[in-house]
Amino acid sequence: MDRTLARRTLAAGLAIGVVAELLLDRSAYGVNVPILIGLILGAGWLVRRRGVALDPLDAWLPVTSVVLAVFVAVRGDPLLALLNSAVALAFAGASLVAMSGTPVTRRSASMVTMMAVLATVAASVGVVSVIRAARPVTGARTRSLPGRLAPIGRGLFLAVPLAVIFVTLFSSADPIFRQGLEDLLGWQVNLDDLVTRILFALAVAWFVTGMLGTAAAGMQNAQIAPPEPARSLGAAARTPALALTASLGVAEALVVLVVVDLVVGLFVGLQVAYLFGGQDTLVAAGLTYSNYARRGFFELVAATGLAGLIVVVLEGVVAHRSRSYLAALIVLLGLTGVVLVSAALRLRLYQDAYGWTELRLYILTTIVTMGAALILMTALAGLGRMRWLGHGLAGIGVVALIGLNLVAPGAYVAARNVERAIDPSLIAPGGETRLDPEYLGVLPDDAIPVLVEALPRLPEFDRRAVIRLLLERRDALKTDPAFAGPASWNLGRERARAALDSLR
Repeated sequence: MDRTLARRTLAAGLAIGVVAELLLDRSAYGVNVPILIGLILGAGWLVRRRGVALDPLDAWLPVTSVVLAVFVAVRGDPLLALLNSAVALAFAGASLVAMSGTPVTRRSASMVTMMAVLATVAASVGVVSVIRAARPVTGARTRSLPGRLAPIGRGLFLAVPLAVIFVTLFSSADPIFRQGLEDLLGWQVNLDDLVTRILFALAVAWFVTGMLGTAAAGMQNAQIAPPEPARSLGAAARTPALALTASLGVAEALVVLVVVDLVVGLFVGLQVAYLFGGQDTLVAAGLTYSNYARRGFFELVAATGLAGLIVVVLEGVVAHRSRSYLAALIVLLGLTGVVLVSAALRLRLYQDAYGWTELRLYILTTIVTMGAALILMTALAGLGRMRWLGHGLAGIGVVALIGLNLVAPGAYVAARNVERAIDPSLIAPGGETRLDPEYLGVLPDDAIPVLVEALPRLPEFDRRAVIRLLLERRDALKTDPAFAGPASWNLGRERARAALDSLR
């Protein structure tokens, strides 16, 4: 990286750090997130390596990052906003790597994982390399004023965070020092707040500069050379890949699969007899069928994940794939599919009795996503193309997250629970027959318009409880300063405000 480019990268990182502090300080999630993601991608494009082109197969990376970031400003759901922000940032990081001329999508899953680790390290410590590259060349003349000030600026960039930390520690330890500092400044200042804001801006600048350094300098230091130009994803099969050492014999792998198959098969047999077949659970376990069937879906989802992990690990370390090994592998995937169906049935019976929550919706999404992953794994295992599993799982995950955004979990859960309150026939025998005001009160803003619209149709008892919580939410949206600034504008929140303003 030449000195001019390094200085531009450093300046861009500092600017984004300051903007991030201004946009995020005391502000709820909203348009601030897509603005920051857009700034990171735009800065990466401006400081990217010259003479290299973005691989066409990587064009979906920045698009996905922007789409997920925009959903943060659309959905009024804190958990969904957190997921969207984290995945959008991850795709932004992958986009910066791609902008450096290092193809990402063409790589095998193992190599992408390696690149992700290296990119994370670069984001953490890459600023040091950028600062070093921004220094004047040894022996060059530095008599001009800018040349003399440059070392001072770089020194301040490293020294200010340390000084702020010491000031914070000393101020907390000694009130006289704190008071003296305030007297020296000549006005009362909330030192803790100022220090926190400065540290936050510098922290963001530190990591963003490291990320931008990847776009500017590439990943050649990690000895990840670009593959030969290719026109299709299949060309990635000819690129170097970081593979796990094939150190496990096929006999050992077959033993693992057979043992796991027996355990999972035994469980599946019981599911066929009692859960699906209707055998007497009271005699077998002392539980009624409803109590037996409305439990265990968390554990079964975890078991499905474990089975999938076993398949992935074995595929990575087995020396070679015999027919018996492949058959045992396919059997495990098939049995795991039945376990997943059992989890889905148990979840549905539980929802019929007690209604929906966001957690149960996320579990259902996880079950559907795992089902798609099992189908993909079965197909890839049969074709001997398990190295593409990472790409497939990434695509399934993105589709699932976008699907959640389109559904709007808070609004969906509120609508289903309102339907149960209006139509008791939807409730399973022995289930909850009334709305839970405490739970409705913690639903995100996306749920508010649904509740306001349903008020005329709710039973009187439920209507009074819902009106009370809606009025409390209206007061919170009007008085909470985190929702007041333009940086926190959010479509879901604005719809909630409009719906609440219609209450009399």
